[in-house]
This record gives sequence, C-alpha cells and structure tokens, in this order.
Amino acid sequence: METPPPKPGEYLLLAACKASFNFAVGFLNFNRYMKNTPFTQKHLALGAKMADFAGYNMPISYSGINDEHLAVRNNAGVFDVSHMGEFILKGPRALTLIQRVTSNDASKLSKGQAQYSCIPNESGGIVDDLLVYCIQPDEVYMLVVNASNIEKDWNWISRFNSEGADMENISDKTCLLAVQGPNATKILQPLTSMDIMNLKYYSFVKGSFAGVDNVLISATGYTGAGGVEIYFGDKNNAADKVWDAIFAAGSALGIKPAGLAARDTLRLEMGYCLYGNDIDDNTSPLEAGLGWITKFTKPFIGREQIEEKKKKELQQKLVGFELIEKGIPRNGYEIKDFSGMQIGHVTSGTQSPSLNKAIGLGYVRDTFANLDAKIYIKVRDKLLMARVVKLPFSS
Repeated sequence: METPPPKPGEYLLLAACKASFNFAVGFLNFNRYMKNTPFTQKHLALGAKMADFAGYNMPISYSGINDEHLAVRNNAGVFDVSHMGEFILKGPRALTLIQRVTSNDASKLSKGQAQYSCIPNESGGIVDDLLVYCIQPDEVYMLVVNASNIEKDWNWISRFNSEGADMENISDKTCLLAVQGPNATKILQPLTSMDIMNLKYYSFVKGSFAGVDNVLISATGYTGAGGVEIYFGDKNNAADKVWDAIFAAGSALGIKPAGLAARDTLRLEMGYCLYGNDIDDNTSPLEAGLGWITKFTKPFIGREQIEEKKKKELQQKLVGFELIEKGIPRNGYEIKDFSGMQIGHVTSGTQSPSLNKAIGLGYVRDTFANLDAKIYIKVRDKLLMARVVKLPFSS
C-alpha cells in the first residue's frame, strides 16, 4: 500500500522532528567520545554547566564565574582538574631524560620539591609547560602536563628517551583536585596528619588524606590565591571519599566548587600563561617572559635556538595590559599603535572580577613593551586605548 503524502503543515512538523532527532544523535555521539573524570557525577548533581575541554566533559561553572572567582580569591574553592596529564619517570636515567627535554634545571630539586618548567622544541618554541615533581632524587619523578597535550608530550619525551628511562603514563588513573584560596589549607588540615598549613611554596608531602593512602599534596596551583593540589589514585571509591570529606570539612567556612571559567580568570589576573593562547610551538620562552625557567647552564633540546634569540633583540614580547576605555579584549584581537598600524595581537583577555576592569595579555613589538606604553585594542570596529602594566595585575 502506497503511503499518502504529508498534509499541508505536516512538512514543518516532520522537519522539526528530523532536526530534533539529528541533534539528539549528535549530542549522544559527542558525549560518547568525551572522557569523564571520576567526579563527573558530582558536577552533574551540583548542576554544573558542562562542556568539552581537551576531550573531557568538564565543569565550566556552577554558581557563576564571578561568584566562584571571588570565592577562591577571598576564601576557598575546589577545582576538578583530573583531566591534566601525569607521567612517572623513574630509574637511573630518569633525570637525564628530564634534563634533556625540559628548560629548567631539575637537578636542583630535592625530595619533596616541585618545579615549573617547559618543554622546548627543536626550533626554540614551546611544546608545553609543565610541573616536575621530585619524588626520589635521581630515581623517581612525576611530570604534570596540560590535558590537551598529553599524547603530544608523551610522544615527544619518548622520542628522546634513548637511554631507557622507565616511563609510565598514569593520567587516566589519577585524580587531581585543586583546593585554592587563602583558607584552603585551614579547611583541609583536619583531614590529614601531614602538616599542609606550613607547606612551602612548590613543595609537597605524601601520606594519608581523608582516609585515602598514598596521596600527594603540593603547595602549587594556577590561581595565585594560595592553597594546594591533591593527587591520588582513582581506586576503591577514593574520589567520592576525598570530595565528600573536603566539602564536609569546608561547608561551615563556605567552600565552593569552581569551574574552569573561574580558573581562567584567576590565572589571568596573575599573568600566568595558558598553553595554546599565550604560549605554543611558535613562541619562545624568552618572548613569553619565561627566561627565568630557561637555564643555559645545562644542555637541552632547543637551547641553541633560544640562546641565539637571547643574543639578538627580541622582535616581540608578551605583556600585560589594561583597557583605559570601556570594552573587553579577546584572544585574537589585533593590537595597534596610535596610527592604526598593527603591532601585535591579544592572546588572553577578560573583565577581571577582582579588579573590576578589563585586562589582557598579548604579544607586541619590543618597542611597545615598556610599562605605561599606550597601545590600542581593536574591538569590533573601534580602537580602544590601553596601557602596558606590570604583572600580576593590580587594582
């Protein structure tokens, strides 16, 4: 029997149903390929706005960016950053490999110390920025890398592992919570016998926390607000135990969950670089203001190329700026001089929740990188005046 054609008006209904079906299928497929962290169900239960970040289903915000930002800056907040990558390098050749592929001098690290560094490429650009943890000098180290670069970094480091250091990628089985803010360690101290309230900046301890063993707690973070980062294995319901214990301990003091959007505004106020925006394979550590983690006292991949740039006058520098006129700078916006000639581009920008003004980072020609230099940000069809300021940003 031949199916009769749709009646007038049914075409729109059929089209709408088809569109809804296609959207639903696309949404399901999209979520199917995103990775979840051990805390995903916690985020969903709290009503977090979720989105894909580096292939992970991550919380972007809960109560709002400004609210979460100010909670961390003034009190304490909890970030799920389990999407970050962790590599264990061990054996007698581990340090040799780290020294070869990173710019900072990891030989200076003692047990319980961490170090900010970067992985240069063979042309002097940046493969990634990372943290190096010394668990046992000359024997065991942990590298913490950006989520979007896990595979890239693993392949790069493996490429130069010619002397056979033992390498293990523990990213998928490691939980990582960043508990940040001036009251963070006060809230967490009752959950452990380790002294975390007096933990020195960029040092760490290992032990039992919230009833979970073999937890690494480090005085590091990406907010500039103080606090710690907590690493532990994803096993025996540890994620639920630690998360629930933190919020039970902090509820009376107003601890809040915070998403990646607030993490971004917090790091920007401090002038911290974000890989993919402010630094990448084509930017030099010297251009990005990372000369302090680039040690020419040791050999490393890309050293000669970076050293060559050091001998010459840099063509561009990463600077912080604040808008004098009303507007918000965004990644990719052009930076111009008074005559309208392009002199650089914005890499990061936002309306600062703490400072209540528009701030940003961007690369400009060396002659415009001096403090208080006047530059102009092209926002839509307008040139908005800005001035170069010292980092971190201040009120």
